[in-house]
Amino acid sequence: MASRVAEFYNDKNVFITGGTGFVGVCLIEKLLRCCPDIKNIYLLMRPKKGKQIAERLEELTKNSVFNRMREEKQTDQFKKLIAIAGDVGEENLGLSSQDRTTLINTVQLVFHSAATLDFEADLKTTTIVNLLGTRRIVQLCQEIKDLKALVHVSSAYVNSVIHNVDEIVYPPPADVNTILKLVETLDTDTLDAKTPEILKNHPNPYTFTKHLAEYEVVNGGLPATIVRPSMIIGAWKEPIPGWTISKNGPQGFILGASKGVVRRLPVAKHLVYDYIPVDIVVNSLIVAGYNVVRDSNKELKVYHCTSSTCNTFQWELVEKNINTYLHKYPLRSAVWYPYLKFVPSLFLFRISAIFVHFIPAYILDAITRLCGGRPILVRLHTNVNKSLGRLEKFIFQEWRFNNLCMLQLHESLSPEDQKLFTLDIRSLVWKDYFVDLIQGVRMYLSNESPKSLPKARSKDKILMIAHLGLQAALLGLIWWLVKNLFATTWTKTGLVVPLAYILFDQL
Repeated sequence: MASRVAEFYNDKNVFITGGTGFVGVCLIEKLLRCCPDIKNIYLLMRPKKGKQIAERLEELTKNSVFNRMREEKQTDQFKKLIAIAGDVGEENLGLSSQDRTTLINTVQLVFHSAATLDFEADLKTTTIVNLLGTRRIVQLCQEIKDLKALVHVSSAYVNSVIHNVDEIVYPPPADVNTILKLVETLDTDTLDAKTPEILKNHPNPYTFTKHLAEYEVVNGGLPATIVRPSMIIGAWKEPIPGWTISKNGPQGFILGASKGVVRRLPVAKHLVYDYIPVDIVVNSLIVAGYNVVRDSNKELKVYHCTSSTCNTFQWELVEKNINTYLHKYPLRSAVWYPYLKFVPSLFLFRISAIFVHFIPAYILDAITRLCGGRPILVRLHTNVNKSLGRLEKFIFQEWRFNNLCMLQLHESLSPEDQKLFTLDIRSLVWKDYFVDLIQGVRMYLSNESPKSLPKARSKDKILMIAHLGLQAALLGLIWWLVKNLFATTWTKTGLVVPLAYILFDQL
């Protein structure tokens, strides 16, 4: 039986913003591979780092996300990708009059995923990109002659002031025009000073402006839908299990842990963390666009692409396995023996980070300088420490994002589409998923192929010996210092060794 979703996209022209991002490239790949008769995909791109959009498009097609398409000889599909110069942060999206006319006359579906995801970005930046960018996309869609659907990529955390969230659009946190006037008229320092007052209960400008952006879609009078993913992580199944190019969230600290430089992680291991694989997000976007047209009820639908109410994840599920995984799939580029331990508060994390992050970082950076390299570890850990204050609410707060509408949407699909565009993660086994994710981090973030595993495991054994030797040396030093400087008895000195071991706790 043919896929009805894939058939819907036959001969359709699609316009995508944010197409070079983590979700964007995965969306492009899925559309090209599983909707082979799609007509063209227009990608809003801006020149970057001295590269024109033609160069950026060529670079995009070399992304590892397309490896499966290359293996399956589907690269002719790349001809359907058309770069359009522009930027959601500019007036009129930065489009030329010719390109705007092309989009108005040819496009049927729009996927708007462009946004600044930086939790530390200021209110001015996030307003220009997240809020005004969405308004500009809505204005373009209002001009498109044959628009079938606008799919707006929001975030489950736009309602982070609520801890049990439904698939509805909640009242806006402020008047949009008032916020736009403040951003336009106030200088940067004044706006920054007023930001906490403006945000009220919102944790940062990102969630605040993304919340307001939903109302741009609601008030646009368009055939539209809103999809709210939670924390997006590497692929569950497609295009390859564990595939990722993002260093945000779990894949980022797994990368650091694999290299041996991240040794502590502040998490409340008993809390539910809402993680969602990127392939499920992409399937949700594609099916949501299809459903706008299929659904006779023209009311705007909101879908939570989340896991916290249908397949809960807690770090205690993988705590006992995570270090085993790190040594089963080690990195050749590791700088020290990997060992990751969870700590239950930022206070304990910062104390332990002095010993297991910063002191080793200063030593390794000094060695790197002597060898003519570029030291990065002290800067990396300093940046992590600075950002943790802003992330504390997201680390130690539990949300439940109800996703009944998303599950109902899955059940409404044909058996073929339930398989090809699955929206249901209830069968995902988190322990197995993390085995794939660690291998994905190894391959796609560290660029180390499976063929290098034997040499990486040999190095891992050498690092283990060095690690144990360092532990023995440190404990011996503590023992000697206590015995000689404080003139304690051998019995009392003997107590120092296990106590010191507990203090350093595997370093």
